[in-house]
Amino acid sequence: MEANGVKSKSRRADSADLSIGPHDTMEQRVSNMNTSSATLVEILRKMMLIRMFEEKIVDVYGVQDMKTPVHLSIGQEAIAVGVCENLETNDYVFTTHRSHGHGLAKGADPGKLYAEFYGRIDGYCKGKGGSMHLSVPEVGIHGTSAIVGGGIPLAVGTALASSMRGDERVSVSFFGDGAVDEGVFHESLNFAALKKLPVVFVCENNFYAVSSPISARQPHDDIARRAEGYNIPGFRLDGNDAIAVYHAAGQAVKRARNKEGPTLLECRTYRWKGHVGPDCDYENGCRPRFELDDWMDRCPIEILKKSLVRTGIMNGIQIQALVGEIHGQLNSALEWAKRSPYPNKSDVFKDVFFKGK
Repeated sequence: MEANGVKSKSRRADSADLSIGPHDTMEQRVSNMNTSSATLVEILRKMMLIRMFEEKIVDVYGVQDMKTPVHLSIGQEAIAVGVCENLETNDYVFTTHRSHGHGLAKGADPGKLYAEFYGRIDGYCKGKGGSMHLSVPEVGIHGTSAIVGGGIPLAVGTALASSMRGDERVSVSFFGDGAVDEGVFHESLNFAALKKLPVVFVCENNFYAVSSPISARQPHDDIARRAEGYNIPGFRLDGNDAIAVYHAAGQAVKRARNKEGPTLLECRTYRWKGHVGPDCDYENGCRPRFELDDWMDRCPIEILKKSLVRTGIMNGIQIQALVGEIHGQLNSALEWAKRSPYPNKSDVFKDVFFKGK
């Protein structure tokens, strides 16, 4: 398949090849896309919010009072924001165990997320869901599955409901490259294509399932090609290029709203931290250090910052002010979450299915 005019080419999972994406510079595409400056600044703000939100988790995690396992998406922020910036509040989003970025991009409150991670009553799931089971119905997130590939059929289900109701709500499923190994991925694409459902499948291909490289699991790493078998559009994107993701996702969402059926977006990226926890995989020998260094040199936030400065949309002072604003917001959110009370012991039986004797 092609993405913005560039043909796919094979890539080893451990390769440092970063030549994915359009030939135009981001500055050229910022100018050519006719996207408002306000939208571009908002994309940067949300990406910075996600990054700094998770960096604060890294800062406090060693204290050991945040008991939930955390799966961090540092390095992948452009995908969550680029996609969700095209969505309405009532559009559906289903995500994975690595859900913080998607939740924040869709409009979740940082304080309630932190409270959930601390197991407090003011968390979105009243402390019962932790980091991996996000549910924020008011912004269209109706449950997150930590089962690999588990959210894909749920998005197809809500898309089927939207189709039957005749409304214009779009469903989005975020999943990793490991989910493509699952049969439910293919079953879902087949059914969605058959019924022309309003769903966008977004694969965050970071080339690893836990510590298993894609080269050890799949005969080729070009996931976008899977769309061909179901006669739907598939695009391979530079997942560190927020503008490329925003543009491609906008077209996919538009197709869905126009009842033209599903789209598969493969967004190539890299998570900087380990599969779970605040450490880096290279520290455990799971991945090479040079690979992380190569991808960190292409930090999605720094790429967008530089482009907005070069095009005159923002300047260094404005960016620093934005950093300060987000720091203040997150510090307040974290302190509020810590002050939230723990649930009562009797609350363990509330809001869950329980059949006593």
